[in-house]
Amino acid sequence: MPITSKQNEAGSYLNPADLVGAYAVIFLSKRTEIDAGYGQAADRMVELAAQQPGYIGVRSVREPGGLGVTISYWRSEADIKAWRQHLEHAATRETGRKQWYQYYELQVCKIERAYDFGLD
Repeated sequence: MPITSKQNEAGSYLNPADLVGAYAVIFLSKRTEIDAGYGQAADRMVELAAQQPGYIGVRSVREPGGLGVTISYWRSEADIKAWRQHLEHAATRETGRKQWYQYYELQVCKIERAYDFGLD
């Protein structure tokens, strides 16, 4: 189920003003037909990332055809690098390459401005 722009995975609000100066890791992916263990691994990665220094939050959506976007927010590039090198994350990433992803790309961006709009 897609989340609204005002929620992270846990349903709590990510204040755009708190994101200015932080980094966004944008993970665009296309899934394979293989689903074995994917949901549990994705949930574990969100749980584990939330325990890392510098982690701010995450937003994620996936369309029925398998195309997905996950954006995680971090305080520094060093925090992102530490997360990338985390052993469990690295092992899960390798499983993703072998089984779950047909394709993915990743971009790291510094957030210069952030704002939102909502009717609710």
